[in-house]
Amino acid sequence: MRFMVIVKADGNSEAGAMPSTELLTAMGKFNEEMVKAGVMLAGEGLHPSSKGARVGYTGKERTVSRGPFSLAGGLVSGFWLIETKSLDEAIDWMKRAPFDGGSEIEIRQVFSPEDFGDALTPELREQEARL
Repeated sequence: MRFMVIVKADGNSEAGAMPSTELLTAMGKFNEEMVKAGVMLAGEGLHPSSKGARVGYTGKERTVSRGPFSLAGGLVSGFWLIETKSLDEAIDWMKRAPFDGGSEIEIRQVFSPEDFGDALTPELREQEARL
């Protein structure tokens, strides 16, 4: 099972504050452990929302809003894409992440082709496999 681990933004990440050398070192060690265990597929930090944009879709209309955005909107400051046997295993890994100070993450399972059933036709499955 693949999971997206979403690191929630806070006032510091939205202000563009960079992590300390100590946190970067601890995070590097944690990431290395996950890679060696075959768990981590990808992971990155994100710039503050002030450097981003949102695109809204209503019919054929497209609306663009440029950041910064409110923290109340559940902003993301980083992510991991991991692969584990279960949500419980993903939780166990993430409990080891070197966060403190009220940090919060969210763990969400990524859809696999099987989840779509018959709606994902053989042609669409082939296309997905190519991509």
